[in-house]
Amino acid sequence: MSAIRLAILTPDPADAAYAHRWKDAYETYCAAFAEAGVETVAAPWVDPWPTDVAAALPVRAWGYHKRIDAWRAALAAAPVPMINPAATVQWNTDKRYLSGLEAAGVPIVPTHFADSLDQAALDRAFDAFGDELVVKPVISAGAWFTQVVAKGDPIPPSSGATMIQPFLPAVGGEGELSLFYFGGELSHAVRKVAAEGDFRVQPQHGGRLTLFAPDAEMTGVATQVLATAPGPITYARVDLIRGLDGKLKLMELEAIEPDLYFDHDAGAAGRFVAAVLKAL
Repeated sequence: MSAIRLAILTPDPADAAYAHRWKDAYETYCAAFAEAGVETVAAPWVDPWPTDVAAALPVRAWGYHKRIDAWRAALAAAPVPMINPAATVQWNTDKRYLSGLEAAGVPIVPTHFADSLDQAALDRAFDAFGDELVVKPVISAGAWFTQVVAKGDPIPPSSGATMIQPFLPAVGGEGELSLFYFGGELSHAVRKVAAEGDFRVQPQHGGRLTLFAPDAEMTGVATQVLATAPGPITYARVDLIRGLDGKLKLMELEAIEPDLYFDHDAGAAGRFVAAVLKAL
């Protein structure tokens, strides 16, 4: 009996931003699947995808946010099943999905969406949220074009449609709380705290990451998010943060290419592989 083969989608080879970064991350997945007897092949998401595989995983499709039309076309033409499904990935690509989750009762970080970033949009957000805002594209990754704006600051550069939120001091205190779910079950959780003087929690920006045990409030919100989102969702990172009202809010549901922080939990990679194989 031949081994299961999976395609792991990888960055555009022409994108210099990822040329020297993706291979180590890719090898982590290869090693985890190899332990379960599963073969993996790297497939740049911009090229025709392999068809001699059981499924494709977009877990390293870094840079898709820079070529969104090509990304959406690739998803629409996917020649093999995807984990997570292509329809779910399409939905998760644009962070305006948050509006739908909010309408269904999920507590999200208060957000204004604007087709373009101008002074009128900023002024409306200042009136609603206070004197310090965070602006970021609705299609983004890795804090791309994400900036803090205070009253009186010039309009920052943007990449088009924008989301505007209040600045939340919790990023430097309790931190952003990332809960990881594989096959619908909680795998592990990582606390991400921004470096002093910064607001970005990613390690490349100085963020401090620690493993922690989420409490019932955190898992309750995360479970609500996953139950409300379109599925099935085999793997997801649910990012929560404490709002200005002291209550937990959804910052983002990442079901495309999240960092899963296997290095923080020895059993996480095995749980991820098991969930993927169950979904085949």
